[in-house]
Amino acid sequence: MTLHKIYKYTVYSISALILLLLSAIISYQVTLKGEMVSIPDLTGKTTEEAREILLTKKLSLINSGMELHERIEKGRIINQDPLPGSRIKINKMVKVVLSAGREIVVMPRFIGRSLQAVSQQLPEMGLRKGRISHVHTPALAAGKIIAQSPQPNEEVARGSRISFLVSQGDREKKYLMPDLIGKRASEAIRKLKEMDFVVGHIRYSYYPGQDAGIILNQYPKPGSRIQNRNLITMEVSK
Repeated sequence: MTLHKIYKYTVYSISALILLLLSAIISYQVTLKGEMVSIPDLTGKTTEEAREILLTKKLSLINSGMELHERIEKGRIINQDPLPGSRIKINKMVKVVLSAGREIVVMPRFIGRSLQAVSQQLPEMGLRKGRISHVHTPALAAGKIIAQSPQPNEEVARGSRISFLVSQGDREKKYLMPDLIGKRASEAIRKLKEMDFVVGHIRYSYYPGQDAGIILNQYPKPGSRIQNRNLITMEVSK
């Protein structure tokens, strides 16, 4: 073979090899551009965690904003586009929305207020009634709030429950009903009223041989346990 033919053969061989390599590169790029991948579920992930996951899929991430969320903590993903399970070409971007956390409410001071009135206002404040406990105390009238949890000015999530300790008023004293039968009604009634007892209906009846104004019968019966609010009635001779 002459030197000229060897040269031509070498040139042809190199040209063919170059064309083959170019064809392979072009073919790879075309295949690469058309490669499809499945979108993973990024819900609850941080942006750093999501980027690492998407990198394995040859995808990138873009943050498109923040929204309030009741359950997912601040800074974690709550929404994504495309949705999980969707198939897209590689080198595309996945848009995500991050949680801004729960809406915060500054706890008002309810102490000293009526539980009934507060209960009606709680929904407007974005709060809910929690556990209610009661205790007798002379400090506040019955139905008034003595304590609350969470405390006033504490920051809580919207929708939180509030527990209250509510006054039942001063504890009423209990007495034993005295035996009034045979006593003069006017004197007994005066003493009962001085002790803040409530004297109710007095029925007058004729009783042979008995002076007028003497107690013949009574209710509650002698020895019964009574409180100041209990009504005392009696039958008196006339």
